[in-house]
Amino acid sequence: MPVDVNDRGAMLGLVKSSIGTKFTGQFGDLIADLAIDATTTAGVDLGQGMCEVDIKKYIKVEKIPGGQLEDSRVLKGVMFNKDVVAPGKMKRKIVNPRIILLDCPVEYKKGENQTNAELMKEEDWQVLLELEEEYIKNLCAQILKFKPDLVVTEKGLSDLAIHYLSKAGVSAIRRLRKTDNNRIAKACGAVIVNRPEELQESDVGTRAGLFEVKKIGDEFFSFIVDCKDPKACTVLLRGASKDVLNEVERNLQDAMSVARNILKNPKLLPGGGGTELTVSATLKQKSSSVEGVEKWPYEAAALAFEAIPRTLLQNCGLNVIRTMTQLQGKHANGENAWVGIDGSCGDIVDMKERKIWVSYSVKAQTFKTAIEAACMLLRIDDIVSGIKKKQAPGAGAPKQPQIEQEGDADTEQMFPE
Repeated sequence: MPVDVNDRGAMLGLVKSSIGTKFTGQFGDLIADLAIDATTTAGVDLGQGMCEVDIKKYIKVEKIPGGQLEDSRVLKGVMFNKDVVAPGKMKRKIVNPRIILLDCPVEYKKGENQTNAELMKEEDWQVLLELEEEYIKNLCAQILKFKPDLVVTEKGLSDLAIHYLSKAGVSAIRRLRKTDNNRIAKACGAVIVNRPEELQESDVGTRAGLFEVKKIGDEFFSFIVDCKDPKACTVLLRGASKDVLNEVERNLQDAMSVARNILKNPKLLPGGGGTELTVSATLKQKSSSVEGVEKWPYEAAALAFEAIPRTLLQNCGLNVIRTMTQLQGKHANGENAWVGIDGSCGDIVDMKERKIWVSYSVKAQTFKTAIEAACMLLRIDDIVSGIKKKQAPGAGAPKQPQIEQEGDADTEQMFPE
């Protein structure tokens, strides 16, 4: 069954089905809303209704103890645990900032080898210091040429560079994590630059609406928010204690994975053993049209797929044989493909009505993994090779197995060479 990823109600129902029994299930739609907002923000459209979402790289979960869980939200941008370098001299709030991201130190480079300089006059020492200052002044001039409001670097920032930047009214942040820098680049449209000499106008990020430093608890956090079409975001989680926050984060990761799978491949299957029973019934029908030994694998696979609904029934404490027979009867003609077991009460119900769904991509991967694992086990000690080898193009048709004649037995070698 295809899903409309823009239908928020349907998406909420799907994500809630994955976290309904977890700790955050008691907070209603809160976590499901956060997961859908985060994944749709960070999603990259690949065309043909497909969407790629990198949860690990571009969605950061920031846990800050204090406040209520209801205060949690998804930012239209990013936040990180840093303050500006010189709080008294640099602005802590900038509207529509021009952002430059650097991957290099803005300070005088120390030589790799240890060098000694012998100075004969006092003026020479002054010249050396001036050279260092001139180098930093040039670096800052190359950055300030593009009139930035905020400069962020992953490396160090010398006192002199801070002086030049603050004099020009530019806020600066230093020693930021690489992952955070990548998220800022995705959110505000900037390009991380390795050398200030190579800066271009197109490298400056202009899509951010607001840069602000806020104090939450005892620490300062920088927010780059209100971005236009950000492709990275931060989920800000608030809660009473660290244990609560860790549990909420685990639930949120599950919810985001479900939302990502639906965005990636927007198709759904019935839960409650409905999918397995339909596949099993189809395989049984197929086996009846195959003659001889070749029908056995179909029947064996059909039987194996029934293990899921059977386990569900055992967990519910129902009469397994009777209920399985009823389910098989409903699935046999292929009309009631959506019928399955409601795990909470053990009734045979329509999965559409109860909204018990499974993502297509997860179920398909489960089937593939199970079959591959079975094939691998069968290969141990050369019992049987469960996977058919692909023939090279142009090779002849595979030979039919020949029945051994009585006369062949004598000519055959009994022992390996």
